[in-house]
Amino acid sequence: MENVNALREAGARRGELGAFLKSRRARITPEQVGLPSGGRRRTPGLRREEVAQLAGVGVTWYTWLEQGRDIKASEQVLAAISRTLRLDLHEHAHLFTLAGVTEPLSETECNAVTPSMKAIIAKLDPYPVMVCNARCDVLAYNRGYCWLMGDMDAIPFEERNLLVQSLLNPEWRARTVGWEEHVPRIVAGFRAAWAEHVSEPAWKSLVKRLSAESPMFEQLWNRCDVTREPVRTRRFEHPTAGPLKFDVTHLNAGLHSEITMSTFTPADEDTASKLPMLSRTSTVMT
Repeated sequence: MENVNALREAGARRGELGAFLKSRRARITPEQVGLPSGGRRRTPGLRREEVAQLAGVGVTWYTWLEQGRDIKASEQVLAAISRTLRLDLHEHAHLFTLAGVTEPLSETECNAVTPSMKAIIAKLDPYPVMVCNARCDVLAYNRGYCWLMGDMDAIPFEERNLLVQSLLNPEWRARTVGWEEHVPRIVAGFRAAWAEHVSEPAWKSLVKRLSAESPMFEQLWNRCDVTREPVRTRRFEHPTAGPLKFDVTHLNAGLHSEITMSTFTPADEDTASKLPMLSRTSTVMT
């Protein structure tokens, strides 16, 4: 009887997943994703084949997913569909839940940024501040950090990862002085943290993706270098402010916590004079 109920529950969840995907697909216009309108359409939104093309999956496979068939979807594929359909944080989490897949970055992790940490982050503006976990996911940041690294809000939630941005975002590379020396340290730090997460799907998915999309990451990963010593000084080339130098302070959320708050303090008067005058009512983004 339990097996029958489990099968019914799984079938109901797959049906809900199909309905959810159809509803999200219907609200996206071709123009929003850079496709020609193609004249009049019988139904609003994108066609199934357009979603499949943009997400890099097979049309038949995506059709079966919407039809609620019993097929498996990987984290990487679900993330691609989420980006294509422009899902927000809550919709993204809902998609993973319906698909029965562990979400790469859960709401629980976001809630690890406590109210007191958020208050500190906001008060430190215009000094850049960001919070990340051991997997290098950026959990929170202030407007000073957006000024330093670019508009974080414009980056999809699931893409807000220090490794992903450092290796795959040209703007981050252009802003990072000594990029070739900085990236190996990030990868080595990630490799050290990997030891406690080797069996977790989210970590394995990230390694698989970066190995496929970044030859530099693959090379560094295969070197197996590790370090637990954080970077203490960072240099940047800001597109309008020019050269910047910061001393970086890393504060752990607790004795056994993997949540770290990093604050960027001007290392010289020139950098301090270039910081923007942000409103005292600054907000924290998570």
